[in-house]
Amino acid sequence: MEQPHEGGSRRPIVLNTIADVRRAVADQRGRGRTLALVPTMGALHDGHRALAERAGQLADVVVVSIFVNPLQFGPNEDLDRYPRTLDADVAALTGLADLVFAPSVAEMYPDGPSSTRVAAGTVASQYEGAARPGHFDGMLTVVSKLFGIVQPDVALFGQKDAQQAFLVERMVRELNMPLRIEVAPIVREADGLALSSRNRYLGGGERAAAVVLSRAVAAAASASLLGPEDARQAALDVMHAEPAVKLDYLVVVDPATFQAVGADHRGAALVLVAARVGETRLIDNGRITFPDREDRKTS
Repeated sequence: MEQPHEGGSRRPIVLNTIADVRRAVADQRGRGRTLALVPTMGALHDGHRALAERAGQLADVVVVSIFVNPLQFGPNEDLDRYPRTLDADVAALTGLADLVFAPSVAEMYPDGPSSTRVAAGTVASQYEGAARPGHFDGMLTVVSKLFGIVQPDVALFGQKDAQQAFLVERMVRELNMPLRIEVAPIVREADGLALSSRNRYLGGGERAAAVVLSRAVAAAASASLLGPEDARQAALDVMHAEPAVKLDYLVVVDPATFQAVGADHRGAALVLVAARVGETRLIDNGRITFPDREDRKTS
């Protein structure tokens, strides 16, 4: 195999089989190199590129997987519609990744959908899980397969999918998987809209309306001195003022447990929001800190 990335314009090597990836990984391990994995479903944008760039700072060899995983799509979701843009994705990773693992569904699931699944637990039935039953079991199953195939030293995920990141970190910790998870900050458009592969579905008016998600998160942060209930209400007021957007959920959770916080919660929290803009479902989130009562008095 060629030398690992050193910037420049070299396109990554595309591998389609598990056997080829394992051979490439063994070759790099034999040279004493560390590996980072960035799991994706393709349709890459600047948020994915930021993950790959960060991966290059953490390891010698960057592997990006591109696989639209059918296990994490429900019967009424957009599996067939989900964009598949492999050539453009590989081009976007030029100078950022060394290997792209782009398997077929038959390669990952040769006997059909896996009978063995990773169960994501009760958190997976809330928020995104309530809207997408079985999604997180399917996600953790494919992520665990990717970890077993690539055996990375570190894997990178985006903060935009906060519930996913929480569940992956918990799986790695509870199953004693020998790798580190890094969660990278959300990458946003200039107007605040979180980058998403689904943004391409938005029409002109829908695109303008979609910014309300990030505005709602910002409103909650601005109201943090008032406590969790008022912060959530401030975000809800922003969401309800945009009639083109249909709210799914808006909740403030403890990042350590992913359970909704009580009125007396102090310290770190996450504001999670999901909504439909036309036919497109979008999510966003933001970190928030609720000060102690004594701190509020002096602010």
